[in-house]
Amino acid sequence: MSNQPDAVTLGRLWRFFLPLGISASLVTISHVIINSTLTRAADQKTVIASYAIAMSLLTITERPAVMLRQTCSALVRDKRSFRAMLRVGQLVFTAILVLGLAISYTPLGKWIFGGPLGASDTLVPHVLDVYQVLMFVSIFSGIRCLYHGVIIFNMQTKWLTIGMVIRLLGMYGLSVYFIHAGVTSGTVGAIIFLSGMIIEAGMSYFEGSSLVRRLPERAEGHPIASTRQIFSFYRPMLISTLVTILIGPSINALLGKTGDAALSIASFALAANLVQLMVSFFSYFHQIVLNFYKQDPRAVRNFTLLLGFLPALLVGLLAFSPIGAFIVGHIMGAEGQLKIETIHAMRPFVLYALVLPWLDVLNGISMVGGHTRIFLGSQSANLILTVSTSILLVAISPGWNGSIGAWAQSAGICAECLFVAVILRRLARASHTLTQHA
Repeated sequence: MSNQPDAVTLGRLWRFFLPLGISASLVTISHVIINSTLTRAADQKTVIASYAIAMSLLTITERPAVMLRQTCSALVRDKRSFRAMLRVGQLVFTAILVLGLAISYTPLGKWIFGGPLGASDTLVPHVLDVYQVLMFVSIFSGIRCLYHGVIIFNMQTKWLTIGMVIRLLGMYGLSVYFIHAGVTSGTVGAIIFLSGMIIEAGMSYFEGSSLVRRLPERAEGHPIASTRQIFSFYRPMLISTLVTILIGPSINALLGKTGDAALSIASFALAANLVQLMVSFFSYFHQIVLNFYKQDPRAVRNFTLLLGFLPALLVGLLAFSPIGAFIVGHIMGAEGQLKIETIHAMRPFVLYALVLPWLDVLNGISMVGGHTRIFLGSQSANLILTVSTSILLVAISPGWNGSIGAWAQSAGICAECLFVAVILRRLARASHTLTQHA
């Protein structure tokens, strides 16, 4: 089944992609709303730190839920496959809930926050209070992403932007309320974030469930019918995230070995956040591939060529022109040596921004072919080269500070992209050989 017309024009690709890009960019505003609210607290240091540490764990525990979006978009084409997808989603939600309860209400949470995440003994109770609210964000994020998959396949991507805008309005309204009522703990940030995610999940469910009802019971030629088939696609992506989550902490740990650890870590973090803001709009190329590649590979390739170099141009503009210095100094508030090192750290990220769109396209092609097992190898290649580059540069040029992290992350993504490209090429050759012998 497909309710998509045959012609894949540039305009159609734009109508599909633009709402996705806008919604991805708007996500950053939600964090701005929360952080600007928490800065109104009397004890800023404790409130902001407790929220930030709890969020650092949420970014890990939320990943299994977020991956439901790609899985659903790639595999759901009828009611039968959606039911199988829903069962997988329910299992994921249950696992996330059980883990969240264990972290929130057993000694496991104190050990995680006080050990690997480095919270002080006096801060741990505040972090736990925040996480007891944030743990539910993963559940509603999963519901949102599950129905996003249906919405995206049915080309109704405008609903992602609509849902995000309404979410931000709700979060802003709560922010204004708490600013007037008083911000007393990091839990305020968690409540704002959870409320926004509930709003977006509700919007996604409203539109997504309506689209599910219009799906045929069984789409002709669509083989996905069981939970086992969904898991065989989803599981490798889940496992690969266990490797992905080690990349950031590894960079920060090695930056701690430089001459000025605080300056290195801070400049890298500021540069990375600004670069992420620039490239977030272009983070949905894989969805273009998932939804159009089988219909018209040339159209997908032309669209990627049209937009694929823009992230590098934007990051380059920030890194090598006065615009970047203005944003880092006047908007982000960095001064002195921190400002200088942040700008220096943005320059290696041009390579990162150049490679990222093509990696996203190759990952989309991997998902179209059901080759998600590639991701564990590609993420491992990323981690190995990231750590190796960090160790080498810390040893020979510790004065590069945050630039070390930027070079390491850029080298890692190059390794990941090269790995996926080589494996896909080998698979294509093997398939061609089998076809010739058939």
